[in-house]
Amino acid sequence: MNDLRTSPFNRTGTAPGEVARNRVLRNTYWLLALSLIPTVLGAAIGVGTGLAQVMGGSPGLTTMAFLIGAFGLMFAIQKNKDNGLGVALLLVFTFFMGLMLSRMIGFVMGMANGSTLIMTAFGGTAVVFGTMALLSTTIKRDLSGLGKWLFVGAILILVAALANIFLQLPALMLTISVLAIGIFSAFMLVDLQRVVNGGETNYVSATLAIYLDIYNVFVNLLMLLGIFGGERE
Repeated sequence: MNDLRTSPFNRTGTAPGEVARNRVLRNTYWLLALSLIPTVLGAAIGVGTGLAQVMGGSPGLTTMAFLIGAFGLMFAIQKNKDNGLGVALLLVFTFFMGLMLSRMIGFVMGMANGSTLIMTAFGGTAVVFGTMALLSTTIKRDLSGLGKWLFVGAILILVAALANIFLQLPALMLTISVLAIGIFSAFMLVDLQRVVNGGETNYVSATLAIYLDIYNVFVNLLMLLGIFGGERE
């Protein structure tokens, strides 16, 4: 008879690989929930201190600061994902993303129904996340192959968004937002399934990927709501 210490299953009959996957998934969800706190704090500070207005007045410089700060922090997080510094850097990153978000939050809050729009965008993002989380556990087909195509789509969206800073085309802005919601919702499904299937074994990397998906869905959904549902005071 196999000793419990050498058995390929634990006391509950769960394979070690499944235990590891469950641990990564659980830690990812906890860290993801925690990461929302610095995001909200950063957005509140950005609006409260007037930083949002400053960023709104200098869109070019704001975009440069965003790209440098975001990609720099993401690189540092990946370099330190296996130690405690990675978690700390992730929380710094989410605070920074909250600061960058304050520009749009301030704009929407200037509308008569701004608070309602923000809550609607938050609720819509939560529905998307819940749906993708459910699908990630029910779809048996491996969706990881979609990742490279989604990445190409995300790059094209980024290039188009940068170009539209100078072009200022409303139709292009709407197209970008709609496509971004679709692409990052699909990214969310792929990233969640990778954790569920054991393809991602580091919860810091997993949290970073899923956070970016959620962030982009929320931002673009809020933009669409502001355009189509905003009420001027």
